[in-house]
Amino acid sequence: MSDRIYPPVIALAKTAFRVLDLRIDVQGAEHVPTTGGAVIACNHISYLDFILCGFAAQPSKRLVRFMAKQEIFANSVAGPLMRGMHHIPVDREAGLSSYKAALEALKQGEVIGVFPEATISQSFTVKELKGGSGRMAAATGVPLIPMALWGPHRLWTKGRPRNLTQRHVAVKILVGEPMYPSKRDKSDIVTAELHRRMQELLDRAQQEYPDKPRGTQDSWWLPAHLGGTAPAPAQVSDSDDED
Repeated sequence: MSDRIYPPVIALAKTAFRVLDLRIDVQGAEHVPTTGGAVIACNHISYLDFILCGFAAQPSKRLVRFMAKQEIFANSVAGPLMRGMHHIPVDREAGLSSYKAALEALKQGEVIGVFPEATISQSFTVKELKGGSGRMAAATGVPLIPMALWGPHRLWTKGRPRNLTQRHVAVKILVGEPMYPSKRDKSDIVTAELHRRMQELLDRAQQEYPDKPRGTQDSWWLPAHLGGTAPAPAQVSDSDDED
């Protein structure tokens, strides 16, 4: 398929990274295959996660086709860009067509990006996962690759004013070893294992993160279990967390 729009968008994003002087640390990028289909399942903590999740596939020279909510495609600015980059719209009321479109793309050797939590996690932990990413990987025989991001929520996340002028922010991107679910595997077991691996990667990213909050008021971006003031998972209702 033609990709005239995607490369310029990537170049623009990389320029923005340099202007902001983001300290991006990618580990495990070798787990993204250089050829063939794959499903990347990433945690969701910010509105910049699409860009950074795709950035982790750059060493393998892959373009990630993300599954994103239909409303983004309806936007007059974002919509043409999303369609031009061949991302896949998801209608949450009727998701079968988008699921089939993702399966077809995987069969054609594309890398599909999924945020299986479905919404941004305001507790900055891995929420309960939807099972679609594991089912897609199993149905097409492609690897399921867990990923975790940490840091971009400090720039722009749900419920906080965006701060895209903040410079020198550290961003950790950890790519885990692939899973190879089969059609014989129970979906709930695959999803539970994916959750465990994503949380393990996120825990490691948080432990290795070089920056610390600058006082109590700045501790909002740390999860409660690490002493931050982000709400604990039980304190975030489904309505609060809808994106």
